[in-house]
Amino acid sequence: MPQPPRIRSPRRTAPTSPLPRPALPGPSSPPPRCVPLLPPPLRVASRTEVWLGRRRLTYFGGCDYFRFSVHPQVLAAAIRAAQQFGLGVAASRRTTGNHPLYEQFEGELADFCGAEAARLVSTGYAANLVVAQALAHDFTHLLIDAGAHPSLHDAATFFAAQRLQFRAGDTAEAVRLQAKLPAQARCLVLTDGIGATDGAAAPLAALRAGLRPETWLLVDDCHGLGTVGRTGRGSLELAGIDHRQVLHTGTLSKALGAFGGVILGDRNLIQRVTTSSPLFTGSTPPPLPLVAAAKAALARLRTHPGPLRRLHAHVAQVKQTLWAAGRLERITPGPICRVVPRDDLDRKQLTERLLKADIFPSFLDYPGLPSGGAFRFGLSSEHTRAQLRALIQAVTGD
Repeated sequence: MPQPPRIRSPRRTAPTSPLPRPALPGPSSPPPRCVPLLPPPLRVASRTEVWLGRRRLTYFGGCDYFRFSVHPQVLAAAIRAAQQFGLGVAASRRTTGNHPLYEQFEGELADFCGAEAARLVSTGYAANLVVAQALAHDFTHLLIDAGAHPSLHDAATFFAAQRLQFRAGDTAEAVRLQAKLPAQARCLVLTDGIGATDGAAAPLAALRAGLRPETWLLVDDCHGLGTVGRTGRGSLELAGIDHRQVLHTGTLSKALGAFGGVILGDRNLIQRVTTSSPLFTGSTPPPLPLVAAAKAALARLRTHPGPLRRLHAHVAQVKQTLWAAGRLERITPGPICRVVPRDDLDRKQLTERLLKADIFPSFLDYPGLPSGGAFRFGLSSEHTRAQLRALIQAVTGD
């Protein structure tokens, strides 16, 4: 069998510590025999590149916005934890599966985000479901953003409440809908902090100002936590609001490059989540090595502001240029660019130009995207200037 490709930083970037060689098939290995229900598999080639078959391509897919998933210090933390603790606790935290590492990291996450408390759960998707189960009878009415992530729409089904939907990001419509509710209504608004497909920021400050004072917000901040706001604390920091009457959920699998979900809020919320959600009670928490990796990633994010500044600069550069060229609908703060093809020919030409520039053409058909799909490019702090220029030129055709 051919030797697997060595994972290393591209030659055009400053040298970094070598990353471990993956125990994965080499680029010439035959594909496994399976039903082709998924896209072709990709393998890591460097912090900003992937193998697609035999081709090594610059990667703007996914959500690893700082490439912490392959950062040497983050990987080292995972390896140490695996050697010290094993792979996981193999039990619910409500029984024998609690561990000091979980509680340590929860305290650090709460401190970073400015919340009273935090609770780790199995995945970011599950975080919204856990909240909904725990608070199923606390609200009489839900207002849900039409463009919200599927996990929020799933979570809404757990509430014993009437559901109303408002247009994506339309504060005025949300306010009008609430105005029609009974005076005694207990209302919860469900929205993404940062849109998963276009990087748009929810109008959290306007929602808080326009809705009734007793209304609560459930904010899924999977794409905002770590990436937006002056210090990376997420969409609440970006909007300038605190955690008062906010149910704040997130993930460890995007900006932090690991795996698992988190719920942030006041101590009463965290207590309710811990005791009242069957999903939390009956599920195994994230593997300890991945929690250790996320812990190391968060520590690096807090102590090394350079990557966050680079990410913000990359987002501004790429989005302003693509918007000026007419390839973006609007400039948004999140590290996600959505390019909608004008027609089938435009899609084909975009794909050809991206491949010609050795860029993976991340065309997706995913909930929240326009009918027929769109190109979704996730920007990272680790992309080089040359890679960003190549992306801009391929998308604009210049």
